[in-house]
Amino acid sequence: MYHTTGLARDQIIAVVARIHSTSQSDRTVTWPRRLGLFKSVVAALTYLRRNRVQAEIGEMFEVSQPTISRAVTGLTPALAQVLGQYVPTAEDLPAGVQYIVDGTLLPCWSWADRPQLFSGKHRTTGLNVQVVCDLSGRVRWISDPVEGHRHDTAALALTGVLTGHDPINWIGDKGYIGNAMITPIRKPAHRSLLDWEKQFNRDINAIRYMIERTIANIKTWRILHTDYRRPLASFPTTISAVVGLIFFTLAE
Repeated sequence: MYHTTGLARDQIIAVVARIHSTSQSDRTVTWPRRLGLFKSVVAALTYLRRNRVQAEIGEMFEVSQPTISRAVTGLTPALAQVLGQYVPTAEDLPAGVQYIVDGTLLPCWSWADRPQLFSGKHRTTGLNVQVVCDLSGRVRWISDPVEGHRHDTAALALTGVLTGHDPINWIGDKGYIGNAMITPIRKPAHRSLLDWEKQFNRDINAIRYMIERTIANIKTWRILHTDYRRPLASFPTTISAVVGLIFFTLAE
């Protein structure tokens, strides 16, 4: 079940219990009665983890694609709601710790009326999130999404995460030059990099691979790795649900 949903069975049961408790007071939390709550949660988790076509998930449970769609539509916001307590905010990051930061694009379909989703760096459309991990590679914080056209420095500035932190303790790539972080040295226009500068860049990149591995682990939730197919307005909520699941599994 873990490879299908990203959660062990006891973790799924814990999530189901939270959603059931929330549904007693929040009537907006719904799921297909034909599936029941447990199977509806499993169906929604399968969609988020594998980003499979909903008709294929329907075959697993012997229900129609619209039934799976109702499960995903009804329970994705519920997952974001009940797991929100596990998600650290920028203020929760301890000061004085050395962090590595990088941005990543979460791709979606191209919408003609949303050109701001296009990332020149990635040559595709999506939403940008900033990811912070420690030197051991443990994810410590994930920002709210912004439009894909924003540069990493601009996206990070919008979060305010550096407020209260000394950027000298942070490591980033060349996209964060100018933020007083430890970054690789950019080649000057008038000369080549000196030998010590090349070695410095190699040393920085040898540390930065941790954030790349962290982002790769985050994107094992395939809904964040392959084009998002549902309505664009639901994408931020879907991202919040997955971020909640990531930190929930880390806390368990």
